[in-house]
Amino acid sequence: MADEDEDGGTGLPASLEMAWGLRERPGKGPRPTLTLPKIVEAAVALAASEGMDAVSMGRVAKELGVSTMSLYRYVAAKEELYVLMSDAGVGTPPESSAGEGAGWRELLTEWAYAQRAVLMANSWILRIPITAPPATPNQLAWMDRGLAAMADTGLKESEKLSTIILIGGLVRNEATMAADMIDAIMKSGVAPEQALAQYVRTLRLLAGPDSHPAVTRLLDSDAFTGAGEPDFQFRFGLNRILDGLAPLVAERGDATG
Repeated sequence: MADEDEDGGTGLPASLEMAWGLRERPGKGPRPTLTLPKIVEAAVALAASEGMDAVSMGRVAKELGVSTMSLYRYVAAKEELYVLMSDAGVGTPPESSAGEGAGWRELLTEWAYAQRAVLMANSWILRIPITAPPATPNQLAWMDRGLAAMADTGLKESEKLSTIILIGGLVRNEATMAADMIDAIMKSGVAPEQALAQYVRTLRLLAGPDSHPAVTRLLDSDAFTGAGEPDFQFRFGLNRILDGLAPLVAERGDATG
């Protein structure tokens, strides 16, 4: 099994050190056909096709045509494999399309939407519990991109970190709710438009102007049917975070300018 004590001073398990290129491979002798990237690739393919519940060390080994114990030479536990899968799933941040001189708000918006797109396309990542701060290559690259977006704001480093945690929480929460709803709709066999219409009808039966006046006003508005923007809720939440940050950025700029 991979030895977590032999961390080379990084504090990382051996499998994560291999992901960083700090370890070539476990053991000695001829180079084996099984590699850590192949293990992660097989696990990701399994999660993408059958969901995270299908991912186990035994099942991944079966997909690769090897014994389960052979996997433990590379990954000490299923939880480590999950971390590596998540890193592979998010990939590296896409190249920025913001023009030269783009401001912090535009850069953070681009960063948030890019994360959201990745999670929506790979919803299985959302089923992996977050058990530690980012410490894998791609996750750290995303973190660096988010922090770099605020390089010229005058914000303290702790404030920059808090900002990307706050935005990251919005992204993950919105993507999780969307994934849950999509899963439920797919299992029901009902089209999304029909599911929404049924929900509105149910609310109208349950809520009236006397018992639930605020809900009734909501139903009489275009909140469910006429917003026109499929990402309205996400954009609204993100803009409120950025609106709240703007006065602080201005204050820091005045103090350093």
